[in-house]
Amino acid sequence: MPETRKPGGEVDDMLRTPADGTRLRILAWLGDPDTAGRGLTADDVAARLGVPRPAALTHLRLLTSLGLIHPTGQDDCPRYHRDEIRLAEVTQLFEKGW
Repeated sequence: MPETRKPGGEVDDMLRTPADGTRLRILAWLGDPDTAGRGLTADDVAARLGVPRPAALTHLRLLTSLGLIHPTGQDDCPRYHRDEIRLAEVTQLFEKGW
């Protein structure tokens, strides 16, 4: 029998994986008033996490695919920013118990 998924299940699953603390930290950094305006690059995130750039990019790409952050600027070195509207939507999903 196929698994039925509740609304928001994909977001829930991806944020609750073992790396969720890392992704939540990235979202918190991007929400910090000192960072929010300028955003963070993959190199910034890698340095803060103490991981190689490809590992940071994996987290950033996942958060981007979920619509929680978006890149701006140059394609070779984008700056990532939170999508506050999408984050509010996801917060509401969690508040509803999803």
